Amino acid sequence: MTETTSVVEFWQALNLPGLIDVHTHFMPRSVMDKVWAYFDAAGPMLGRPWPISYRGDEDARVALLTAFGVRAFTSMLYPHKPHMAAWLNGWAGDFAARVPACLHTATFYPEPGAADYVAEAVAAGARVFKAHIQVGDYDPCDPLLDPVWGCLADAGVPIVIHCGSGPAPGRFTGPEPIAQVLARHPNLALIVAHMGLPEYREFLDLAQRYPRVMLDTTMAFTDFSEAQTPFPPEERRRLLDLRGKILWGSDFPNIPYTYRSALAALERLDLGDDWLRGVCYDNAARLFGLELTQ
Repeated sequence: MTETTSVVEFWQALNLPGLIDVHTHFMPRSVMDKVWAYFDAAGPMLGRPWPISYRGDEDARVALLTAFGVRAFTSMLYPHKPHMAAWLNGWAGDFAARVPACLHTATFYPEPGAADYVAEAVAAGARVFKAHIQVGDYDPCDPLLDPVWGCLADAGVPIVIHCGSGPAPGRFTGPEPIAQVLARHPNLALIVAHMGLPEYREFLDLAQRYPRVMLDTTMAFTDFSEAQTPFPPEERRRLLDLRGKILWGSDFPNIPYTYRSALAALERLDLGDDWLRGVCYDNAARLFGLELTQ
């Protein structure tokens, strides 16, 4: 059986129309090449090999997600320096226009003018933003970002945010800075990437405390992540308690294992078909105003 067939059989068995993947990466080729070079080097920050499983060209990667039955996905992209975010936003807008299944994605960086280009992206139809605290090496509490958070909270546009300290900690990663941001902007629709690993418990706490804080499953629960940052078994019950706030994310194409194996990791949690249906489709469909299964 091919991987494509296995993925399709997975969501068909759940009576879903497909999958919604809130954490996939599409970005300008020059930027993607640098991201892949970083993972190829698997330097001291990572400490282990990280082969890219889906190193195809852009068209091939879109075609594969389509074959998997992914009905909607994102173009997660992020700047690591000033004067980069607006250019990335222009590229992402064009990408979403030519790839209808892609949710129009945008990003930002703490710099003068950030509030202006974020507002422009929202006005242009951006449906999700990406923030990467570790790669960007910035404090989410930076005053330059306060109007950005305010704009996004007012607009209700979700932000997928890599703020946990995995796979390697940064100067500003961890739950404390995000808790400070949420104290100032409690209506932010934050989607904590990777379930916040390795600070799972603390980010689950934030999801319970704030009505619009969610988490994505990206890389969590897989054999790759469990080997170094296992999810605490005693917290599994909270995955059920928060069933409406957990979204499927894959990190495609930058994963060192197969797409299907990440879905299998969710199955192994043994939390039931209703939980899987919500995580793999309905929760994101509700968030983004897409077709619901029921």
